Amino acid sequence: MTDHFQSIILHSTGASSLHVQETIQELWSGYGKILRVGLTDAPVTSVVVKHVQLPEQSKHPRGWNTDIGHQRKVRSYQVETAWYDRYSVDSRARLPRCFAIETVGEEVLIVLEDLDEAGFRLRKKTVDWDEIVSCLAWLAAFHASYLGKTPEGLWDVGTYWHLATRPQELAALVDQRLREAAPLIDQRLNACTWKTIVHGDAKLANFCFAPDGRVAGVDFQYVGGGCGMKDVAYFVGSCLDEHDFERLEPKILDTYFEHLHRELGAPNAALETEWRSLYRVAWADFHRFLKGWSPGHWKINGYSERVTAEVIEELV
Repeated sequence: MTDHFQSIILHSTGASSLHVQETIQELWSGYGKILRVGLTDAPVTSVVVKHVQLPEQSKHPRGWNTDIGHQRKVRSYQVETAWYDRYSVDSRARLPRCFAIETVGEEVLIVLEDLDEAGFRLRKKTVDWDEIVSCLAWLAAFHASYLGKTPEGLWDVGTYWHLATRPQELAALVDQRLREAAPLIDQRLNACTWKTIVHGDAKLANFCFAPDGRVAGVDFQYVGGGCGMKDVAYFVGSCLDEHDFERLEPKILDTYFEHLHRELGAPNAALETEWRSLYRVAWADFHRFLKGWSPGHWKINGYSERVTAEVIEELV
C-alpha cells in the first residue's frame, strides 16, 4: 500500500498510525485484497480496507479470462465507489460506514467500518429459519430504501449475472431452449413497473451476523436497478437446498413482503402482486447464467430446471 493511501486512511479516521493486521481475503481473480488495518489513537481500533489493484493478467478460477470479464470487473469497482459515495448513507439496512474513497490511476482504495468491531463478527455457512428471516428483513429494508430511485452511476440493471454483461456465458449455454428464451426472461424482469436498487450479490457469504440476530450486508460491486426478487431468489439459492426451495417458498415470500410493507409504511398490493409473479422468473434468470458459466455447478438442480421450464413455457 502506497504512502498516499496510508495517509488517506490516517486522515479519514483520525489515527496517528496504522498497521495491517491481516488479509481478510483476496479479491476475485487477483484484483486486489481486503485488509483489516489496526489504528492507533482513533475512535475505532480498526477499519476494513478494500484495495483494488488491477492485475496484468487476471486469474479467473473457471477460466473466463477475457477482456469482457476484465471490463466488467473494472466497472464493478467504479460502481462500488459510486455506491459508497452517493447512495450508502440512505440505506435503512445495516451496512458498513464508509470513511474514505480514493482512486489513483487503476488503483482504488475504499476505507470501511470494521463490522467485526461493530458487533457483526459471525459468518454463517448454514442458517436456521430465524437467521433467514433476518436476511429477508435486511433485503426488504434495503429495497424499501431505494424504491423508485434511478441508479445513476450504478449498473443500470443490477446483479453480476445480468444478460447484457454475460454474452460469452450465453453463447456457451448448451440448453438451446433456455438460450433462446434468455432475452424474454431478461425483458420480463426489466419491464417491471416497480423498480428499486438491488444488492446484486446477496448470497449468504455477504451477510455478517451479530450474536443477537442482527445482520449487516457487504460487497456492493453489482448494485443497480431492478426487481427486488432477484436478490431474494439468489439469497434463497445460496443457503437452502432444493428440498426446501419449494416447501418454504410461500413462507419466504410472505415473510419478505411483510417486512417490505412495514419498511414502506403501508401495504403496496400492486408491488407485491407484480414482484411475486417475478420470483420464479428471477430464479430462471440466474439459472440461465449458471448453466452457461459452470454447467456442473452444485446449484443446478431439479427445482431450478423445473421452475425454469415453467417460466419458459409461460413466456414463449
